Amino acid sequence: MDDKFLCGMLLGVIGGAVIATNSAKARQMVREGQEQVKQKVDEISKETSKKN
Repeated sequence: MDDKFLCGMLLGVIGGAVIATNSAKARQMVREGQEQVKQKVDEISKETSKKN
C-alpha cells in the first residue's frame, strides 16, 4: 500500500508540474500564490520583530 501511495504522489507531482509549465494561467496562479506567501512571511516577521 505504501508503494502505491508513493507512486501515486510522484505521478501527481509530475503531472502537476507538466500542466503548470504548459499553462500560462497556471503559472500566473503559482506566481500569485508565491507573492501572497512572501507578503504573509514579511508581515509575520515584522510583527515578530516589533514584539522583540
